[in-house]
Amino acid sequence: MIMRRDFLVPMLIALVAGAAATAACKRPLELGDPLRGLDADQRSQFDRGRAVFDQVFTAETGLGPLFNGTACATCHAQPVSGGDGPISEIHATVFRAGGFCDPLVERGGPVYQQQFTQALRDSLGLSSEPIPAEAARATRTTPDVFGFGLLDAVPNATIMALADPDDADGDGISGRVNRFFDGRMGRFGRKALIPTLAEFNEGAFPIEQGVTVPNSQSEGTVGGAPIPPGVDPLPEPELNAGLVALTDAFVRFLAPPEPTKLTNEGRRGEQLFTEIGCASCHIPTLKTGDHPVSALANKEFAAFTDLLLHDMGSGLADICLGLVAEPSEFRTEPLIGLRFAQRFLHDGRARTVEEATVLHGGEAAASRNAFQALSESDRQAVLAYLGSI
Repeated sequence: MIMRRDFLVPMLIALVAGAAATAACKRPLELGDPLRGLDADQRSQFDRGRAVFDQVFTAETGLGPLFNGTACATCHAQPVSGGDGPISEIHATVFRAGGFCDPLVERGGPVYQQQFTQALRDSLGLSSEPIPAEAARATRTTPDVFGFGLLDAVPNATIMALADPDDADGDGISGRVNRFFDGRMGRFGRKALIPTLAEFNEGAFPIEQGVTVPNSQSEGTVGGAPIPPGVDPLPEPELNAGLVALTDAFVRFLAPPEPTKLTNEGRRGEQLFTEIGCASCHIPTLKTGDHPVSALANKEFAAFTDLLLHDMGSGLADICLGLVAEPSEFRTEPLIGLRFAQRFLHDGRARTVEEATVLHGGEAAASRNAFQALSESDRQAVLAYLGSI
C-alpha cells in the first residue's frame, strides 16, 4: 500500500515533535531550572520573577534607607540565582523572664540592618542600625532557596505527625513545631518562624532591602527612632503587588537540584546515614499535598528535613525567636542542594560538611558521636553520600 504524501508528512512531523518533547522531558534539570510540569503561564511567571529577583535597587528606586542587600540576588546568587551567598546578617532578641521571647520590634528587631543609604548616613552620622545592649545576637548566613515551593506545599499535618515534643518514643529526638507571633505554625527561617513561603518572600523586600510592599508600607525605624524626614524620596509602596507576586513565583517554582548518581561508596554512606540516626531529623523524603499548581501537587522530593525545632546544644545556642524557639533550638536544615553550599550551619562557622556534623550537639549528640566512631572509610562514605545531595 502506498501512503499518500498529504497524510505521511503531517504524521512524520507529529512523530518528530513527540520525540523531541519526550527527550526534553527526560533532560536532567540544571541548577536554576524551574520545576517540571509548569504550564506556559507559570513558566513565564518564573522567568519574569527571576528578573525581579535579580533587580538591583538604588535609593532612587526604593532601596533603604536601611538595608542588608541591594537585591534578592545579593544574598542568593551562588552559584546561580536562588543559591546561597557570602553575606551574613545580624538578628537580635531578648529572652525575658517567664519564657517570653521579645523580638524587639519596637527597637528595630529582630533583624538589624547593617547598611544605610547615603542620605541616612549624612542625616544621622551612623552607618548601621544600633542594637540594644541587653539583646542576645545571632549571625545568620543566607541559605539557598532551591525547592522552597515544595517545602511550602508539605501539609501541616505531615509536620505535626513528625513532632514528638515529649520524646514519647524514647529515641532522644523531640522535635517540636515553632509558632509565629499570631500562633500559626512556622516552617521557614533557621528557627522555623515564618508560616508561608509568600510571607517569607514578600517580607524579604522591606526587611533585607528596605523596599516597601503593599503588605508592609512602613520604612521602619532606626533602632526604634523615627527615620528622619527627607531621606526616603519614594512614596509607599515602592514595589507593587504584581512584581512581588512574580518574585514569589520564581522562588516557588525554582526546582531543587537533582541528586547525583550514587557510587558504591555513596550507597554505603546512605545506609550509614540512617543507621547512625541522621535521618531521624534530616528525613530524606517528604511529600507535598494537594495543590492548585500541578507541578507542586502530591510530589515526593528529597527534603532532608522534618521542618521541626530541635535542641542543638549550648555550643550553637544564640537567640530565641517566635512563641516557641529557645536559644539552643533550630529547625532541621533542609539539605537540598547541599553539594553547592560554601558555608555551613546557621552562622557559617563550619567550613565543611564534616566540621558542621561534628559541631552538632543536644539531640544530635548521639548521631554526632556515632559518626565520629565510624571508621575512616565509613565516615568518607557518609560524606560521599552527602556530597551527592
